[in-house]
Amino acid sequence: MKPPVPSLLIANRGEIVVRIARTCRALGVRSITVYSDADKNALHVRACDEAIGIGGTSPRDSYLRADRILDAAVRSRAAALHPGYGFLSENADFAQACLDAGLTFVGPTPSAMRAVGDKIAAKQTAAAARVPILAGYAERDQSPHALRDAAARIALPLLVKAAAGGGGRGMRLVTDMAAFDEAIESAQREAAAAFGDPTVFLERFVQSPRHIEVQILADTHGRCIALGERECSIQRRYQKILEESPSPAVTPALRAKLEQAAIAIATAVGYVNAGTVEFVLDEEGQFFFLEMNARLQVEHPVTEMVTGIDLVAEQLSIAAGAPLALAHPSQRGHAIEVRIYAEDPASGFLPSTGLLTAFVPPDMPHVRNDVAVTHGSRILAAYDPMLAKLIVHASDRRSAVALLARALDAYQVGGVATNLGFLRWLVARPEFEEGTTTTDFIDRHFRLEDLQPQKGRRAAMLAAAGALPELRTTGDAERSDPWQTLGQWRHSAMPDEVALADGTVQVERSYAEDAWRASLDSDAALVRNAGEGTFQSLEPNGADADRFTAWLDSSGTLWTAIAGSAIRFARPAPPTDTASTGHRHSGTASRGAIEAPMSGTVVKINVTVGDAVKAMAVLMVVEAMKMEHALAAPYAARVSAVKVQVGQSVAAGEVLVELEES
Repeated sequence: MKPPVPSLLIANRGEIVVRIARTCRALGVRSITVYSDADKNALHVRACDEAIGIGGTSPRDSYLRADRILDAAVRSRAAALHPGYGFLSENADFAQACLDAGLTFVGPTPSAMRAVGDKIAAKQTAAAARVPILAGYAERDQSPHALRDAAARIALPLLVKAAAGGGGRGMRLVTDMAAFDEAIESAQREAAAAFGDPTVFLERFVQSPRHIEVQILADTHGRCIALGERECSIQRRYQKILEESPSPAVTPALRAKLEQAAIAIATAVGYVNAGTVEFVLDEEGQFFFLEMNARLQVEHPVTEMVTGIDLVAEQLSIAAGAPLALAHPSQRGHAIEVRIYAEDPASGFLPSTGLLTAFVPPDMPHVRNDVAVTHGSRILAAYDPMLAKLIVHASDRRSAVALLARALDAYQVGGVATNLGFLRWLVARPEFEEGTTTTDFIDRHFRLEDLQPQKGRRAAMLAAAGALPELRTTGDAERSDPWQTLGQWRHSAMPDEVALADGTVQVERSYAEDAWRASLDSDAALVRNAGEGTFQSLEPNGADADRFTAWLDSSGTLWTAIAGSAIRFARPAPPTDTASTGHRHSGTASRGAIEAPMSGTVVKINVTVGDAVKAMAVLMVVEAMKMEHALAAPYAARVSAVKVQVGQSVAAGEVLVELEES
C-alpha cells in the first residue's frame, strides 16, 4: 500500500517523536526529527530514520525556533511536517510557514488553529455554537485595570489561564484579590515562556468538577466524527497525571451530548485533522466548554486502546487528502494512562535531574509503554520532566485498575526521583477504584507521609547500603570514580561499613548467598545485583524479595527507590553543621543562604539588599522544566546579599540570596 506521505519531519522531542516514528515505520514513511545540542544522544534521535541538529539547549533556542525547523525540513527533503504536541504545535504562524514552504502540515488549517488555539476566540466560537461556557473575561484588553474590573464581576474563586496554550502552564487559581496581581504577572510570564504569548483570560472556578474531553477526527471533505471521551480529572497543579476512557461518570446520553457539542465547535471553524474538545463537568452533571486543543493530545493512547484506531495514521491519511473511512467507532473495554515524571514528591514535586542509572518499564500483556528515555539518558532542567507514559487495557475498568497496579509495581527507575510511588498510592485509593475522583482529589487527600516505604526507612537504608559496593564497582557516567566524591565515606573501612546520618550499616560479602549482607543492630538484608541497574533485597531467610534501584548522585549522596518512592540517605553532618530547610514549593536555606533546589533560570527577583522580609515571603522565582517555582524565606529576616540577576541560569545548590535572621 502506498504511504500517505513519502517522508515526515517530526518537529518535537521525547516520547511523542518515538510514538509517531513507530507509525511511520508501519506505513513505510521515512521519519525525520530534529534535536537540540542537549538532545543529540536522546532516544527520539535514534528512533527516526534521520535526525538533524538545530542547536541550542533551551526550548526558545531550539524547538521553538521555527526558522531552524523549516531549514531542517528543506535540508532533509521532508514532504510533510508533524508538530507533535507542545512547542509550536498550536502556532498558526508556524503552520502557515510550513504550507508556504511547500510542506504538508499534519494538523488543522492555520485559520482553524487561530479560531480554536486562541482560548479567547475558542470560547466565543463555542458560545456562538450554543455550547455552554463558563462565565469569565475573554477580551484582548490585558491592562491591569481591565483584568481587575473583570475579576470583580466574576467573583472569587477564579482561574487565570493562558490564551495560547494549556497543560497547566500559565494557569493560576485566585482565592484572594490581594494575590490577584501577582497571579496575573506569574501566569503571563509562564505563558510567554511556554507559548510565546503572554495573553491570559479569566474564568469562573468550578468547585470539585470532573475534566472530560472528546476526541474528534475531521477530514477535508466535510466529515467529522467523535471517538468517545476521556476523563482527565486527576491532576496536580492543573497538569494531568492519569487519564482513562471511557469516563466512569459519563452515561450514554451524556456522551451523545458531549460528542454533539464537540462536533459543533469543530464544524463551526472548519476544523480538519485530529483535535480534542475539553469540558468541565460539575456536580449537577452540567458540562461547560473549556477549550479545544488543535493537536494530538498526550493522552491519545487511551482512545487508541479502546477503539483500535491508530490516530497518527489517521492524521497522516487526512493530511494527504483522503476521506475518513471510519464509521462511528464503538468502545471496547477500558484503558488507563499514567504519566511517569522525573520529580521528587518529598521536595514538593520539584523536578529531578540527573543520569538514568536504571529504566525498566513493565513488559506485560495488554500494557503499552510510550517512552522518552532509556538507561543512560540524561534528564535536563530545560525540558518537560515526563519520562514516559504507561497505558493499560482490559475488558472492564476494575480489571484495568488491577493491571495498572501490577504494572506500576514492576516499573523500575533509578538515577532520578520519580512519581512512581505517588502513582501507586493513587491507584490504590478507594475513591479512584470507585471512579469518584474530581480535579481537587489530590489536593484534598494526598499527604507526603502516604509515600513512606511499607517496610520502613530502616529497611530501605539496609537495601541502599547493601547496593553500595555494586555501585562502587560499576560507577556511572557522572564520574570516573564515584568514590572520589564521597568525602567521609572514602576514608572509612568500606565495604565493611557505610556511615549514614541514620546510622552506620555493616556490609559484608556473603558468598554462600551470592549477595551483600547489610546489617544494623538486629536488622539485616541480603542484596543482590538484579541487572539493568536494579537490585533485589531479601530477608536473611530468603523471603520477601523486593526489587529496587539505588544510585549515587553527582554529589555522592546515596539514594534508593523502593516501591517507586525515592529516599535520600545523607552522610553524617559535621557537629557544627546547622543546616535547615525552609521553602514554599522550592528553594533551600542553609545557614542563611537560599539555594536553588534545581537547575533553572531566574525569572523574577522581589527583593534587594537591606529589605526586611516576613516568613514565607517570596524572594524570587526560578523557572525549570517549563514551570515556575517560588523561593520563599524560611523565617523573618533581612536580605544581606542577592547573588543573581533576572535571566541568569543557576545550578542546583547555587546560593541565590543570603539572609540575616531578624
